[in-house]
Amino acid sequence: MKVQTKNFINGRWQSALNGDDMAVENPSDGTIITAVPASTQADADAALTAAQSAFPAWSKRPAPERAQILSRVAELLRERVKPIAAVISMEQGKPIGQASGEVLGAAHQLDYHAQWARRIEGETVISDNPGEHIMIARVAVGVVCALIPWNFPLSLICRKVGPALVAGNTVVVKPHEITPLCGLMLAALFEEAGTPAGVINFVTGNGLEVGQALVENPITQLVTLTGSVRAGRQVMQTAAQNITQVSLELGGKAPFIVCSDADLDKAVELAVFSRFRNCGQVCTSNERTLVHSSMYQEFSEKLAEKLKMLVVDTPDKDPDMGPKVSLPELEKVLSMVTQAQAEGAELVVGGLRSQADHLQQGHFMQPTLLTNVTPSMTIAKEEVFGPVISLIEYSDFDEAIAIANDSDYGLTAYLMTDSYSNVMKGINEISSGEIFVNRVGPEAVQGYHTGYRLSGIGGDDGKHGFEAFMKKKTIYLSAPYLN
Repeated sequence: MKVQTKNFINGRWQSALNGDDMAVENPSDGTIITAVPASTQADADAALTAAQSAFPAWSKRPAPERAQILSRVAELLRERVKPIAAVISMEQGKPIGQASGEVLGAAHQLDYHAQWARRIEGETVISDNPGEHIMIARVAVGVVCALIPWNFPLSLICRKVGPALVAGNTVVVKPHEITPLCGLMLAALFEEAGTPAGVINFVTGNGLEVGQALVENPITQLVTLTGSVRAGRQVMQTAAQNITQVSLELGGKAPFIVCSDADLDKAVELAVFSRFRNCGQVCTSNERTLVHSSMYQEFSEKLAEKLKMLVVDTPDKDPDMGPKVSLPELEKVLSMVTQAQAEGAELVVGGLRSQADHLQQGHFMQPTLLTNVTPSMTIAKEEVFGPVISLIEYSDFDEAIAIANDSDYGLTAYLMTDSYSNVMKGINEISSGEIFVNRVGPEAVQGYHTGYRLSGIGGDDGKHGFEAFMKKKTIYLSAPYLN
């Protein structure tokens, strides 16, 4: 399958209007894969204009017909898992097995959202007037701007454009500048599936320029972003100029609470999977591992042995962990580990760049374990987004809940326990948008992925995520002879 390296606007592949390009790096060895358009406001405006022009016809098309496009793209994704996964691994650093899972997950997203085509429902409300009907219809928002992060660069596009398109919206996607290639491959699949020109558009470029231009343009009626708190604040400030709707998922600082009655080996296994999948670059990763004092020592010993067995290597070898996505991201995490040690944490495993000779040109980091972490330390407060597991000891469940809730974030929480009372207390008192009991992610497409506090507003998935891409219209319908 050909890897596209141009913008996809109004059904055509085109370079940036100024002719500039930007490099796409392979984080495994630092080499340049290719270049894509370094778009500007002019390209963003062109994509939005195309989406605006396509909206009337697309929104009038029956929803089941719109859904057929998604179903066809899902089929194409499943047919081409290997080449698309290879590109994800190459530009993002994800092990090939995890990258293949992302492609299949993207297809699953499109299949699920296509099913909403026959479930768009309105309401009828009783009127005060004789013979009158009051109807509340759900209609498309208009032009949607989807701003995509680099950690799941394909599946998060499908998570957003799937419900947007079925609801009748047209879309402009800005893939992250670090990982634009798999998004452009997806654009080619939408083209192959027969999507009308202008219905879905892809524009590459720097977020501070292209993203800003997309958000501030009054054509945009809804901005859906998965990204950093900094990006979320910027989007909200810019969107406020035109009172544009926003849906923001901005990361997390998930507590992973291991109770005294938990299955120790299972808890260790799940903690490792959640923290080190995708090199820890997952917003739902357990950022704070809270372990009861009765098993803290044994848990930390078993965890250390588990980490020493994790394989770090190039993505094509399908290791447990590939590289961090970029050098600045790697340096940020290494700096946080150094600061944690200065604040009193004990480094038990890792903490450095990978020492393997064949990995020196890439952005590889050792799986890292810190113990004696306290809730007040910087590493327990700020999102790490890397392969570092921080152990915090607690003495009773009330203390664990208090630590879990003492965070600016509130996206995901994990609870490992065999106690019914702990389960009920935990789900009632932990302040988080989603809680996993005796399991870890990924989240289900039919659920609702939402966060509290700095983790964002709005959300994705399920009925509630789908409704975000529609607005309500109230109709007062009276018979002429009664007026």
